[in-house]
Amino acid sequence: MYKLLPQIQTPIGLVDSNMFQKENIFVPFEPDNTDYQTFKKDLSEGASLKDAEGNEMTPEQITTFLGTLK
Repeated sequence: MYKLLPQIQTPIGLVDSNMFQKENIFVPFEPDNTDYQTFKKDLSEGASLKDAEGNEMTPEQITTFLGTLK
């Protein structure tokens, strides 16, 4: 199960954390990161994903989300 991390409120405004978590491992959305590549592959093969609020995403939502990634 993967979980997206929430946006972070800073003095200059809302900042997207651009990270996800799996088993207390935090990984940035960085195309060269092998864990990030595994994350994308796992999702495309049907892995579960929770949004930043903790709600499990549907397969359709995951597919749409994957389309936004590099």
